[in-house]
Amino acid sequence: MTANAPETAESVEEFRARARSWLAANLPRLDPDAVPPLPGDDDHLWLRARELQQKLHAGGFAGICFPREYGGLGLPRAYQDAFTEESMGYEMPIILNIPTFSICCATLLDVGTEEQKRQHIGAAIRGEEILVQFLSEPSGGSDLAGLITRADRDGDGWVINGSKTWSTSAYAADYGLCLARTDSDKPKHEGLTMFLVPTNAPGLTINRIRMVDGSTEFCEEFFDNVRVDASAVVGEVDGGWAVASQQLFHERNAVGGGSPYVSGRGATPTRPKSDPFAVALATGRTADPEVRTMLGEMLTLSAVRSQLRARVSAGIAKGHLGPPAASMLRLFHAEHSMTEDDHALRIAGATGGFGTGPEPGYTGLAGVSFLGRQGAGLGGGSTEMSRNIISERMLGMPRELAPDRGVPFNQIKRGSR
Repeated sequence: MTANAPETAESVEEFRARARSWLAANLPRLDPDAVPPLPGDDDHLWLRARELQQKLHAGGFAGICFPREYGGLGLPRAYQDAFTEESMGYEMPIILNIPTFSICCATLLDVGTEEQKRQHIGAAIRGEEILVQFLSEPSGGSDLAGLITRADRDGDGWVINGSKTWSTSAYAADYGLCLARTDSDKPKHEGLTMFLVPTNAPGLTINRIRMVDGSTEFCEEFFDNVRVDASAVVGEVDGGWAVASQQLFHERNAVGGGSPYVSGRGATPTRPKSDPFAVALATGRTADPEVRTMLGEMLTLSAVRSQLRARVSAGIAKGHLGPPAASMLRLFHAEHSMTEDDHALRIAGATGGFGTGPEPGYTGLAGVSFLGRQGAGLGGGSTEMSRNIISERMLGMPRELAPDRGVPFNQIKRGSR
């Protein structure tokens, strides 16, 4: 059992009070006047995140909603929400929330073997493992099921060949959930298998991608005869699409703020976010009617987002809403995030292109943050995909035409890359 976890049930308020006392005694407070660093290499942040996660585990506040048998506390979401509220203002391992806990561990909890759950969820909660996703491919675009990375049987194991890209923080991870094609004679959604691949496996090369804003959080991977054991299969052989679908549900839910497995809140230190309110203060434009209108819009969007998260999360948990409802959270998150970047840059004006000191730093960050604004509309599937899911699976509208549906993958015409 997690160290110092409560032996008997305690109320949410009792848990909150205990968390408040522990946080004050054990975690450093954030400096409210500190200027967020510009994006760049962040290896030290991942080492620090592991240290912080180990502190949470030692204190009995890690994996609050994960089952006890896999290293968590097995408590309802209200306890996690209370801890998250109390942890605001403290240094927290925010970068472990996505994808390690809210996507990868959540997926293993749903479809992993008992051994995979006990080993990897427990290790992540203890701060010993980081898990990421190996899904997108250079030639695939948004068509995940059209991937061409293949896994061939080799005795009791598998050999993987191919490439992946846009894998968030793969360089910092210990394992990656990798979707590969295991049967090309079947339609593209039916011949896929999910594997849990160690990032230090012989034949696996991980390269970091430097983005226009200076960040290096995304990676590309090359699999050259990477061998994994049969125990690496997550779910069923040739049943990988079911695993990927569950994974994508958790990703959309996490990106939209609906996951019960995240702890702490705020922008990740690997990608600092510009704040329109801080920009308005830094530029002295708080009395400008146009600026006040934009800030009012952000307050409204934030209030709606909070209510939407609560309603959709409760609906999914109680069965009133199906998993596709997570796409509403995903879509609204993108709209909120991109509007935030747009308004911050508009308020900053020409000063959004420079500034490194305490005051101008806010305005300079507005320009850098704007460079990555489209990421909010792509991570977890594009906004167009979210709209399709909502229209087809929630509103019952006709599905998009798919000429390759039901056709064996090896008979589908594909362009060369």
